[in-house]
Amino acid sequence: MTTPFKHRAETRNRFSTTAMRQQGSNLPSHDFRKVRTIPRDTNEVRDPGALALSALGWVLADDIRAERFLALTGLTPDALRTGLGESTMQCAVLEFLGAHEPDLVAAADALAVPPRALIAARDELSGGSAAS
Repeated sequence: MTTPFKHRAETRNRFSTTAMRQQGSNLPSHDFRKVRTIPRDTNEVRDPGALALSALGWVLADDIRAERFLALTGLTPDALRTGLGESTMQCAVLEFLGAHEPDLVAAADALAVPPRALIAARDELSGGSAAS
């Protein structure tokens, strides 16, 4: 008499890709169970305004960071809301991140871009090369 656990193991082994390949099945040779990652294209060009708005979303996702952003920039929630489309407002977001390296690195990681892309977007939105 077989136990239910032994029966499951036998069934699983009978239908495994390795067992089917050994029986002459025409399965592809690669293993689909391996974890696949999507490589990041670090040379990808992104719109600086869109990148700034994504960064703003990341900043506002954390209450403490959002309060610090409003306090340091002197903005009010209403002023922030009305100025979302302006390059000066978008630049202020990237300036805030550029002034605190841990936030810059964390935001870049969350947005799947290198930190230098956020700094380049800040420079482009400010109309030139800003001193870091």
